[in-house]
Amino acid sequence: MTKGRFIVLEGLDGSGKGTQADLLIAEMKRQGRKVCLTAEPTSSSTGGMLRDALGGFVSRDAYELSAMFLLDRIFHNVNPKNGIRQYIESGVDVVCDRYYYSSFAYQGIDADLKWVMDMNLNCREILKPDLCIFLDVSPEDGEKRISGSRLDREIYENTQAQKRIRNRFFEVFELLKDSENIKIVDASRTVPEVSADIIKLYNQLKEN
Repeated sequence: MTKGRFIVLEGLDGSGKGTQADLLIAEMKRQGRKVCLTAEPTSSSTGGMLRDALGGFVSRDAYELSAMFLLDRIFHNVNPKNGIRQYIESGVDVVCDRYYYSSFAYQGIDADLKWVMDMNLNCREILKPDLCIFLDVSPEDGEKRISGSRLDREIYENTQAQKRIRNRFFEVFELLKDSENIKIVDASRTVPEVSADIIKLYNQLKEN
């Protein structure tokens, strides 16, 4: 049985990951692929604690969050019912909204970046994606999109933090350029333009 492909969508808050994930999955299904959409934090108990922390309801420092995301990510991979590994090995493609790149960029602005990266990249239970697509928007554009679509904010959803996080994303991508398949897409354009680029990257992945 041919294994599925594992694709991650990353980006700042307000970059359009959810919209683009839906469009990508629709195209993948049109091509006859079986696809699972998933996201981090997961719906596990640890994921619930993470959402409480990100929402500002519980105070946790960057090291706590990093460790909790690691635990949630391991569960996300190995859960025998609907884990990433189970889907991939059964021939189902997986599209994931955020993965360890977000841990590196978000928690990595306040925790030791090397520590955060090492514990994820060196964990044998955590799969490496076949493709990571980063939807790049300016923090200012992301702020405008968030302001127009939601009332409640998470702890990182402010322009100052997003500027630091965007810089960290690009530092991480430079560190990983020789070991991971990371593509950057200009997400400041129209939804159809961005979607066309993402689908093109997916089709190139299939051909390799």
